[in-house]
Formats: sequence, structure tokens, C-alpha cells
Amino acid sequence: MTVIRQDDVIQSVADALQYISYYHPKDFIDAMAAAYEREENPAAKDAIAQILINSRMCAMGHRPICQDTGIVTVFVHVGMNVRFDDASMSLDDMVNEGVRRAYKLPDNVLRASILADPDGKRANTGDNTPAVIHHKLVPGDTVEIHVAAKGGGSEAKSKFAMLNPSDNVADWVMEQLPKMGAGWCPPGMLGIGIGGTAEKAMELAKEALLDPIDIQDLQARGAQNRSEELRLELFDKVNRSGIGAQGLGGLTTVLDIKVKDYPTHAANKPVAIIPNCAATRHAQFALDGSGPATLEPPRLEDWPEITREAGDNVKRVDLNSITPEDVKAWQPGDTLLLSGKLLTGRDAAHKRMIDMLAKGEPLPVDLKGRFIYYVGPVDPVGAEVVGPAGPTTATRMDKFTRTLLEETGLLGMVGKAERGEAAIEAIRDNQAIYLMAVGGSAYLVAQAIKHSRVVGFEDLGMEAIYEFDVEDMPVTVAVDTQGTSIHQTGPAKWKAIIAETA
Repeated sequence: MTVIRQDDVIQSVADALQYISYYHPKDFIDAMAAAYEREENPAAKDAIAQILINSRMCAMGHRPICQDTGIVTVFVHVGMNVRFDDASMSLDDMVNEGVRRAYKLPDNVLRASILADPDGKRANTGDNTPAVIHHKLVPGDTVEIHVAAKGGGSEAKSKFAMLNPSDNVADWVMEQLPKMGAGWCPPGMLGIGIGGTAEKAMELAKEALLDPIDIQDLQARGAQNRSEELRLELFDKVNRSGIGAQGLGGLTTVLDIKVKDYPTHAANKPVAIIPNCAATRHAQFALDGSGPATLEPPRLEDWPEITREAGDNVKRVDLNSITPEDVKAWQPGDTLLLSGKLLTGRDAAHKRMIDMLAKGEPLPVDLKGRFIYYVGPVDPVGAEVVGPAGPTTATRMDKFTRTLLEETGLLGMVGKAERGEAAIEAIRDNQAIYLMAVGGSAYLVAQAIKHSRVVGFEDLGMEAIYEFDVEDMPVTVAVDTQGTSIHQTGPAKWKAIIAETA
């Protein structure tokens, strides 16, 4: 019988979570590099470049790939010939202690995003616990653990349906794809679970995302069962949709499609989709009683050498002197480099500002003519001004947009992915602008932030209003003052291009 030390479980989970916070899996790097070489849309190609550059910087600097360091999901397979050396903690408690150690490690503090009482006080637990843990007893004398950290933006785009037995799964997936928007930060993967019960289908979809990217191998040998046929069919159809990197339009929307199935009731066909974003974070290890797991770091040679250069089409913008007339000249798809003072604010700050405006109370900072960045940064370490500070999903701020634009004179917003129709109408009506930063490039973006200070709602922590001094922060014009959205025009254009070249 194998004896597993309690602290080996704890330390291995902690080490794995730190590891995946700054190392992408090699299969992901290779797939992204291939997508970069293949891409023909300049905006999408630049987005992929930023993701790859960010990935290499994080590997070198041991800092988070994304500011959203995720909700932890753990799959534990316990061999039936295993016992643990100390009964003082449950297996769940061991895993959660590992999460706690990882997220509070002083050398690389990870953002705590988990809220207790989700429909009430929504109070941050402070250490990113508890994890979502799945157990399975299996034959053997080892404990196999697979850890993943899943960002909230991509998790929010998950879909589920109880289809009729005769319904076509591929048709349903393609019907859901436009509804998912770009908030899941493509290019990534789609995990699809089919069968079992409602909760089993969701679990299958999540577990499918842990498998390595191998769609090219499947294409070469051909499908051998229905799941593999579906993978090939959807890989082709999703990439022919033209959605592209970050929803800007392009040739690569998914790097792979993963499908897992399970027997189900004769009257049912439960189907789930869970997308995985460009911050693909997972690792697997086994404990055999010899000590904590060791994860080998990748080689820097595994990352392609990519350099972004400011070409003639890039506009440099001084946020300290920008005027409403200036932004009218910007077109969807334009690349900008922002410098000057940039405010921040996301869900909690927006809600509080709206409540204050309704009561006639003054806001802590004047928004007239200013730009606000939807971000919740990681805490800084060492000499950092701010930790990784990539954008959060902009659509969550849509319901606040018209009020802020009309009552404060806010001029521009910076966030991730598309805006909804209500927000686009408000932007058009107020001659404002929406700019998109690349999701999955948080550490790269943070290098553009030269100074940071809290200017409002300090009690909200990472959701407080900060004022950043930025220098050459890269963004793309996503919605112009006329209400034209690159997330509508870009995919439509590239879908047509792909169809013509078929």
C-alpha cells in the first residue's frame, strides 16, 4: 500500500498552480505559433502576437499570464491501494490548502477572485478558495491530480441544453457560437460534453479541455468514432465562421475542439459547451509516496521569437489632451498606442457610481473627457507599479454605459471583446468611443503602466478606481463614434473571404 504524505498533496497543488499561472502548455504555444504564421488579418495577427509575446514574458518573469488568475478546478483520481499519512485533513481540505498557499505566495501573488454568498454579500474569500473538486476512486497505488485555473470571462460563455435525441449537436453548437461573442478570448478551445445527465455533461466538457491539442494528428489519421467525427466537423465549421482572434475576424477561431461523451437516458441528449480562453492553464501530476510532484519548466526556445513594431498605420494618442473631435477620426480596426492618464473601473465601481449619480452625490473623480479601463489588476510584487493588468469583459458594463456617458461626459472606454447593442447605441448617441485591449496579454499591458494610484473606492480592492499613467498601451478601435463595431464587420468580412477561397 502506498502512503501519501498530506503535505506532499498540499505542496504539489500549490506548486502546480504557480506553474500554470506563468507557463502555457507547449502544445498551446505550438498551436498559437502556427495560427500566427497562418493568419492574414493584420488586426488578428497582432492580437495573436501580443498573446505569444505576453506568454514568453510571463515564462521569463514568473508572473501571471492573465490578471484573472481563475477559479481552480481539480480532478483527483485516487488509487484504491493508497492511504494518506494523516487523517487530520480531508482530501478537499488538502487541495484547498494548496490553493491557499499558491494564491498568497509573496513572490507571485495571484488575484483572489472567489466570492462567498454568490447571490448575497458576494464577499471575497481572500485566498481563492474553495476550489471545485471532482474525485474518482480508481485501481492503482498512486494519486493523479489534474489542476486547472479557469478565467471568469470564458467560463461565463458556457452553454448547456437538453436536446431531443434526434437533434444535431453540430447545428446546436454553431447556433450558440455567435451568442458567445468574443468574451471567451479566442483563439482557444471548445470543450463539448455529451450525455449522462445535465451535471455530467458539464463535467465532461470541462474535463475535455484538459486533453492536449492534437487536432492535426486526428486530421491526418481520420476519425474512428462519432466523437472524433464531431471534432473534425466543428473544427472546420467554427474556423470557417471568420470570428478570428479576439473576435476581430480571421482564419483561426479555435485551436482544437474536444469532445467527451457518456451514456445517457433514451429520452435525453444533454449537451454542454465550455470554452477555454487564450490563458490556457492546466497541469497534471502523480504522487507515488516518494515526495511532492516535480513539474519540468519549458525551454524558452519553445516560444517563437516575435517582435511587434509600430507601423505607419499606428496612431499615438495623448490621453491628457484628447478631444471629442479627435476621436471622430478613428476608424474600427485602427491600432492606437495610448499615453497619459487612464482611469480604471469595473463592475463594483460602476454599480457604485451609478448609485451615487442617482442620489445626486459627487463622484470621487471627474470623468468628463476621460477614458476608463475595465480592469482588475493583480497586486504588484517587488518594484512593479502594478501586477498583470489585462482587460475584463466589456459587456458586463453595458447596462451602465449610457448613464455614465450622458451624466458624466466620459469620452472613451477600454475593455475586452465586443459591446452589446444597448452600449453601441449609447456610444453612437454620445459620440463616444470604445477601444479593445487584447485578452490574454495582461503582463505585456502592465509594462505600459508607469504609475498607479487609487483615486476612488479604495475599499473595493482590485475593483477600486485607479489612475494609471500609461505609455504606448496597445489598443484597437472596436466601436467608433458612429456606432460601427469591428466585432460585427470583421467576422462578417472574413467569413466571406474564407467562403470565397474554399
